[in-house]
Amino acid sequence: MEPFTYYQPTSINFGEGRAREVGTIVSRYGRRCLLVTEPRTSSRGPAYEAAKESLRAAGVEAVHFDGVVPNPTVESVDQGAALARREKVDVVLGIGGGSSMDSAKAIAVGATHEGSVWDYLFFRPKQPTERTLPVVAVSTTSGTGSQVTQVAVVTESGSRTKSALYHSLLYPRACIVDPSLMATVPPHVTASTGFDAFCHAFEATLHPGCSPYISLLAGEAMRLVAANLERAIRNGADLAARAGMAWADTLAGLCIANAGVTLPHGIGMTISGACPRVMHGESLAVVYPEFVRFTWESAVGKFAAMARILDPRRGGLADREAAAAAGEAMDAFLHRIGMWLSLETLGATKTDIGFIADHSRDLPDYKNNPRIASREDIFAMLERSWRR
Repeated sequence: MEPFTYYQPTSINFGEGRAREVGTIVSRYGRRCLLVTEPRTSSRGPAYEAAKESLRAAGVEAVHFDGVVPNPTVESVDQGAALARREKVDVVLGIGGGSSMDSAKAIAVGATHEGSVWDYLFFRPKQPTERTLPVVAVSTTSGTGSQVTQVAVVTESGSRTKSALYHSLLYPRACIVDPSLMATVPPHVTASTGFDAFCHAFEATLHPGCSPYISLLAGEAMRLVAANLERAIRNGADLAARAGMAWADTLAGLCIANAGVTLPHGIGMTISGACPRVMHGESLAVVYPEFVRFTWESAVGKFAAMARILDPRRGGLADREAAAAAGEAMDAFLHRIGMWLSLETLGATKTDIGFIADHSRDLPDYKNNPRIASREDIFAMLERSWRR
């Protein structure tokens, strides 16, 4: 067995009703809190008010920044950081999906460091320091895994560039994963985020940093998604299915925090940067059929395992036969969860295809793929994903 290292500093508080503990948990890290959310008029409004009441009961003052936008922009994060500085907060609480939790982590850096959060991307000379504020994350969707990762994704609107802060100081000190908060998530958002969780787990198994521990977590995450996602889409109030998806999301987040993602995420990030209204899970779904067909021969065992999880009828096939059928298994899964998408239906233009192909290798994710894609390979995949 090859040597490996696994690191996870986040305290995970999992279970139905755990959101009631948010005040007690936040009070361990500070007494003046910036609550980071989407607009308070959203469907999550009652959850935000409940969190404020819990904070007050624990003796924590709350300042509410409700300027989070989908695919968080540098501008919105910098606004939140400015408010945090003015109000002299000492802890940041992000409640929501990946956009809110990523914004909270980026704000924790921006509030205590000079310049813009864009200056602290993972490849910049400037990096977050110990001045970074502690973060507590409460997830309300099951997909991004941000509650247990050291990543905060942000978009620079002017250049349509989506990138990330990446540093161990961005791990939330604690997270709450309460499946009851996810019961009202709409079916399409459930499908999109759930597919993202599946991709995190699967791509972690392909990553060069995969270890026996990651393989264990990822396999369980994929099985949980296959068993629970369709149920959660059909009936959002099915708390057993929601719990299964919430645990799958958390496991998949633990996987990418210690291994990482591969080619589809680099392409997907670029798609969402070019087309900000496209959800991350949608950008993955649109490229996955082509990615599977492009890559499977370079990782036969991993694709065979994935095919058997998505389609148990492949269980009796030899690895190569099962892996060769992975594309069909993926297509069928996307159809079942309502995520059989095209770039055209997502609103991308033909010009966008060239831009996306040009920039999908700006992030290093493509280097982790078992088969390295050229710009031309990516362009061909995007062209075949244009209309379905």
